Amino acid sequence: MEKKIIRTDNAPAPIGPYSQAVQFGNMLFVSGQIALNPSSGQLEMADIQSETKLVMENLKAILTEAGMDFSNVLKSTIFLMDMGQFAQVNEVYGGYFQQNPPARETVQVAGLPKGVNVEISVVAAK
Repeated sequence: MEKKIIRTDNAPAPIGPYSQAVQFGNMLFVSGQIALNPSSGQLEMADIQSETKLVMENLKAILTEAGMDFSNVLKSTIFLMDMGQFAQVNEVYGGYFQQNPPARETVQVAGLPKGVNVEISVVAAK
């Protein structure tokens, strides 16, 4: 099997030496996404709900490029700067997983890229 790099202009370009996602066989490993607007390249951090929505839309764009959607997600990881924002993040996140949500962990961290409040990564399979 050979790894395939997944890239779309509908999600932010990587800000370091990594790919938006890597597909290996039927598995897709999507790098952590933050609230970078793919069109403008600017952060959008008005509030935690809108920040989380943009993160989820960025993940959606990458999944779509790989021929998948949120129903293919097996596992997600949510990194939060403030666990006190968990309920708001969870509300937005939950809207993308109406049935059979993936396994998940949510952790509070000391810092995230570009000073964002939330970063989410996923693993999916066809």
